[in-house]
Amino acid sequence: MQLPQTLYEGRLLRRYQRFFAEVELNDGRVVTAHTPNTGSMKQCAVPGHRVLLSTSANPARKLPYTWELVEVAGHWADVNTQRANRVVEEGLRGGVIAGLAGGAVRPEFPWGISRFDFLVERGAERTLLEVKNVTLCCEERVACFPDAVTERGQKHLRELLRAKGEGWRTAVLFLVQRGEAETFTPADAIDPEYGRLLRAAVAGGVEALAYQTLVTREEVRIDRQLPVIL
Repeated sequence: MQLPQTLYEGRLLRRYQRFFAEVELNDGRVVTAHTPNTGSMKQCAVPGHRVLLSTSANPARKLPYTWELVEVAGHWADVNTQRANRVVEEGLRGGVIAGLAGGAVRPEFPWGISRFDFLVERGAERTLLEVKNVTLCCEERVACFPDAVTERGQKHLRELLRAKGEGWRTAVLFLVQRGEAETFTPADAIDPEYGRLLRAAVAGGVEALAYQTLVTREEVRIDRQLPVIL
């Protein structure tokens, strides 16, 4: 997926009140940027890290700048969680996600008390797919999720397991935004209940997939599948 054509480089000074980031641009100006990420951004929202911001020409916006990428461990990471589903949708439609290629893709599919990110239909097979954006490494080269306790994520796992019991194919896809990662595992030290539920879901037939992105200043796209270690 293509990023905005013009990105402004700077250094993060601080992230505050969840949706705000103070950034010193390379030209010396200090600006406040919108942060489209509700997670803790552990390891990403670190003062001094190099960041890239986009701008909006919409005069109604209070903050014209948006925080898009951050450099962590020598790699760009996409911290704009609003883009994650679009990257996965592009991958689904492009046939790069193993076992789901060639299917009809329906975003935001309601089921039970949840709304899953995608329904993928391939003939008689119908797959409910939930996407989680991953920007944390718990160990060297080991990506993990979540970066904060997520009751919403726990609910999604319960619903995926219930749907599996009713005959659906179900999967959760962890979109790994850390370029140095080689494997994925649940972040048990941060949210042990999520880790327990993920293992129970997989034992019950829910598929756990991890795909790493290739992030440059020009684009974000799915690059390769990573092993999931439970």
